Amino acid sequence: MSVDLTSLEADMTAWRRHIHRHPELGFHEQGTVRFILDLLEEFGVDEVHTGIGGTGIVATIRAGASERAIGIRADIDALPMTELAESDHKSCTPGVMHACGHDGHTTMLLGAAKHLAATRNFDGAVHLIFQPAEESLGYQGPGGDPDGGASAMIRDGLFERFPMEAIFGVHNRPGIAAGKLAGRAGALYAAADKFEIVVSGKGGHAARPHLTIDPVLVAAQIVIAVQSIVARNTDPMDAAVVSICKVEAGTAFNIIADEARMGGTVRTLSRASQDAVEKRLREIVTGVATSFGATAELHYERGYPSLHNPADLYAKVREVAIGVVGPERFVDLDIVPGMGGEDFARYLDVVPGCFLLLGNGDEGPGSVMLHNSHYAYDDSISPTGAALWVALAEAFLPK
Repeated sequence: MSVDLTSLEADMTAWRRHIHRHPELGFHEQGTVRFILDLLEEFGVDEVHTGIGGTGIVATIRAGASERAIGIRADIDALPMTELAESDHKSCTPGVMHACGHDGHTTMLLGAAKHLAATRNFDGAVHLIFQPAEESLGYQGPGGDPDGGASAMIRDGLFERFPMEAIFGVHNRPGIAAGKLAGRAGALYAAADKFEIVVSGKGGHAARPHLTIDPVLVAAQIVIAVQSIVARNTDPMDAAVVSICKVEAGTAFNIIADEARMGGTVRTLSRASQDAVEKRLREIVTGVATSFGATAELHYERGYPSLHNPADLYAKVREVAIGVVGPERFVDLDIVPGMGGEDFARYLDVVPGCFLLLGNGDEGPGSVMLHNSHYAYDDSISPTGAALWVALAEAFLPK
């Protein structure tokens, strides 16, 4: 299905760069929401509902008489990072940056909204979902939701208020040529869990370590021991990540602390692996601490589940995507899925859906990986993302 929205590139670039200049963290996207709402009113969408899941928006465009409906989701939040790359649309908010391209995702959906509202070449309803706080794993603002924006919107009745047969999403991907679409059936993203370890020992003078139980020493042994979970407890044909990313202890150079704290993340592709890694992590933490005469507690929080594209639905979406970009510009991912997390997986626990990747560039600025202070979104890919949404709406809701 051929859909060409390159005529919207200039407008979409301007929208995206405005959002990029004014990034906002999860559940605090009030300025972004106002900007989106002004454009949706200008486009003439049929319904706009706000405050879903905090700062979430659902806009509906209807055509024909069918009661069928689909949903298309874009995330709207930024990250707590300082932008280092120089540009004329650099972030104006200190310590906050669109380092994951959510400004681009939002722009793609706005472009699709403008085209769909003008053409209405489908039969049914298209629900445009502007979701807050996709990045909230590890960050929670006042009044926020530790599970993220997808969970918050679901709890606010997203699927009861806006019934839909399927939901779709996309993420830009540095490392894939700009404008290429990519995907795979089955696992695409990993489950993203987080944990904290608290090691309790016995503090004292650093010159008399024999009178103490040093929690820093215990913590160091735990850091080394947990590496065996992936190296020696995980099937080599499976995939898992256990990363300890934060270690805190002590107040001075000559005092052995009473306590050490560590924090990290676990990424897995199946529920069985998720259960096994958590179990082994708990055994190592308590066992190592006991062997040194200390105690340790593991606080483990399951985050986003792994994201799996159902084979039958993916096959149809793949066909539509190839119609948009051509067979030579669709990439069938036959590699191990990425171990990043994506809370779009929450929606797939409730309704069928599919998620694709859109290349941001395999060289130059567009190839800088996500969550990097030098990340740069390639505005030339926005019309492709918007065209994908239009094509999916017309394919899944045919006249």
